[in-house]
Amino acid sequence: MPTDFASLDLSPALLAVVQELGYTTPTPIQVESIPVLLAGKDLIGQSKTGSGKTAAFSLPILQSLDLSSRSLQALIVCPTRELSEQVAREARKLGRKHDGLVVLTLTGGKPFAPQSDSLARGVHIAVGTPGRLLDHLTRGTIDPSGVATVVLDEADRMLDMGFQADMEKILEALPKKRQTVLFSATFPKTIEAISRTHQKNAVRVTIDDGEQPAEIRQLTLLAERDDKLSALYWALAEYTHESALIFCNLKATIAEVERALASSGASVDSLHGDLDQFERDQVLARFRNQSVRLLIATDVAGRGIDVEDLDLVINYELPTQPEIYVHRVGRTGRAGKEGLAVSLATSRDKPKLREIEELTGRVIERVKRDVRADPGLVSHAKAFARPAPMDTILISGGRKDKVRPGDILGALTGDAGGLQGADIGKIEIQDRLSYVAVSRAVSRAAVTALNKGRIKGRRFRATLTGRR
Repeated sequence: MPTDFASLDLSPALLAVVQELGYTTPTPIQVESIPVLLAGKDLIGQSKTGSGKTAAFSLPILQSLDLSSRSLQALIVCPTRELSEQVAREARKLGRKHDGLVVLTLTGGKPFAPQSDSLARGVHIAVGTPGRLLDHLTRGTIDPSGVATVVLDEADRMLDMGFQADMEKILEALPKKRQTVLFSATFPKTIEAISRTHQKNAVRVTIDDGEQPAEIRQLTLLAERDDKLSALYWALAEYTHESALIFCNLKATIAEVERALASSGASVDSLHGDLDQFERDQVLARFRNQSVRLLIATDVAGRGIDVEDLDLVINYELPTQPEIYVHRVGRTGRAGKEGLAVSLATSRDKPKLREIEELTGRVIERVKRDVRADPGLVSHAKAFARPAPMDTILISGGRKDKVRPGDILGALTGDAGGLQGADIGKIEIQDRLSYVAVSRAVSRAAVTALNKGRIKGRRFRATLTGRR
């Protein structure tokens, strides 16, 4: 069994990138999947969220590309816009030594024409959501004839969201001679049927049987509906965290919880289906950048959020399906780090808890709080309601303006900016926009410096986003 990336027959360029990124030991899904995919075989990969599957399929795709041909050679289908952006970022990061590599994100919520123009200029890898990908295929703006590999990432989630018909149409539009890859946290009969229809002699790779890893501690706290807010405050005060993701089932509940937390002085934001793509991107950037400490979300954010060191997931309400619970709590405890998930359950939720325990094969630990001795919301808020350490700056230039992370870093730390490297956090480059995390104490000075100065000899507008 391979114990390092060098034994996986990856190219020197990819091995160099892997080493630069600090990836020392491949994860089990990478060990099992990469050799199969490099051999050109179809694959069904079943593994938990955060297991390293994006690199498991991205590395073989990158190795197989013909960069001299500016044609679409790989298609990656994802359930959400957020996951599509995350996968595209990872592919670009892993392929940064592939000169001329073009990875394009194709999702709804963004204008169609610029995507069509980019496709016409030529791309190597397209990552997108089923609806928008099918739209491009139907209108003829995607030429599928050169697609050698198609990946359905988080296929079970796409089924949950009602995308089965779109997925089938996409697969039918692609060349018959191709590599078809399915990744899924669970393996319902529908996916088995898709595999039988669209794959040939697929190799099945199963890691952990979809169960939650031991590094995620899972707790349940009994709280009836009228007591939910008090229980939430208690959990946030009881379990130390730098950032927490709080799931609700309804937008109205999100609004109620957000108002309460904000009035208590907490650093909080929300993510739900009413936000347009630009607003969603800003919220996620602030959360990733530690500019917001608490994010309240519906299941639109259950997958696709890529946040390092997410300490705590709270289910303010249990989801309707046990599989969704698995996806929710899988946002914490990633990359081998210990995580914590706390679910607030009413007495009527007991059947749901039993279904979750049957699916995951483990008993969820019950915890108790003494309601009579509870000091109240104000006292709890003092324990957890503190400002976020960073602010996020939005810059009006991105990848298509030839802006790179080093350019932004140079503008901030050079003579014009004058910031220390320690004041600057995550830098995220999108097509026409960039986000940079800056220490809260110097963020306004950083905005002023960026607006007065230049990046790569050009002026870009810089604004401070949503300080809470």
